[in-house]
Amino acid sequence: MDESTASPSWVILGRIPRVSAADGDLPPGADLSLALQAPPRVALLTIPPRIFPGRTTSNDFPSVLAVDASGLLLLKADQGPATGPTVIDLPSRREFCWLPTVAGYFVLDAKSASAIPLPNAKYIAHPGHLGLVTSPGDAGHYMVAELQMIIGGNKATLLCFSSEAGEWVSKKVDYPLPARVLSPNGVVSHSGRLWWVDLSWCLLTCKPFDDAPVLSVVPFPEGKALKSREAWGLLDKYRCVGVSAGKLRFVDMYRNRNTSGAAQISVWTLADPDSTEWTLEYEATFGEICGDLTYKATGLPRKIPVLALIHPTNPDVVYFFLDEHMLGVDVRARKVVECEVYELVEPPREHVSSRFVHAWQLPRALCSGTLPSL
Repeated sequence: MDESTASPSWVILGRIPRVSAADGDLPPGADLSLALQAPPRVALLTIPPRIFPGRTTSNDFPSVLAVDASGLLLLKADQGPATGPTVIDLPSRREFCWLPTVAGYFVLDAKSASAIPLPNAKYIAHPGHLGLVTSPGDAGHYMVAELQMIIGGNKATLLCFSSEAGEWVSKKVDYPLPARVLSPNGVVSHSGRLWWVDLSWCLLTCKPFDDAPVLSVVPFPEGKALKSREAWGLLDKYRCVGVSAGKLRFVDMYRNRNTSGAAQISVWTLADPDSTEWTLEYEATFGEICGDLTYKATGLPRKIPVLALIHPTNPDVVYFFLDEHMLGVDVRARKVVECEVYELVEPPREHVSSRFVHAWQLPRALCSGTLPSL
């Protein structure tokens, strides 16, 4: 990062980092580097091969699972081929299985360019249900938590790693959903809680720092729940959940048409963390957006784009992938406000979706421009 130029207050971070050719390609002592480009360009993380020793392929790649305004990132980075079976011996879970790679998870601190490996990463069952939240009472502490459930069961396990305790703890919770697969569409941190996202159905939320967390359900707005596994693997091209201006927002494009049959985008807001009711903020058709002079000025084709994310401080602005461009649109005003060619490490452009980018509000230390070059 250039010392003379302050970074933006937030970035669009690519989920899949670069892996440098050698450990020595990063500054001495650094476990990571960041290219913090202002939106709508995509910021990229680089990690050394000592953190991800394998070769990045379409089936094996490091991945940023969660970002936090404290400067912490949760990274999945497997540690190479497994040479033996994986054995898990916990009071609540006993398993013996053969996995292709050795699991690896790290908490990265962007402010100090350091990486902290999580112990016993084999305990983590599914990265899509793993989240990171900072302590509401002490910003210096964080918790990594995974929701582990059995379909049809009325109990679940919240597997928690606290930076204060330095070890994994299992917390039993009542599981309030009926027998159906909970799609692993990521975990959002907001208001001291974690929110498990199933883009076809609902949100589950709890406060992981509580001694006895209580899971509660936040259904999507009426008519937005889909059948189990409907649009599996595709839904994150058309829906996302994110925090904007301090509130949870649900952005929906999937089979979303107005009374005239025109394809449209809708943005809904959850008033507060204890609410289960969504409020429709605004809707706009893509015909209205493409018909505006600001869209015509981009020279881009008139077609429905792929959803990327919602602006973290301005809920009127939504970002889209369109061919090789990242497009910022003030949906309420039906106007394009930003348009740039974007670059991602992976995936190929035909496979992009909201899953592959994070809206990351940066800590002050990364915005000040006072850090040494990374």
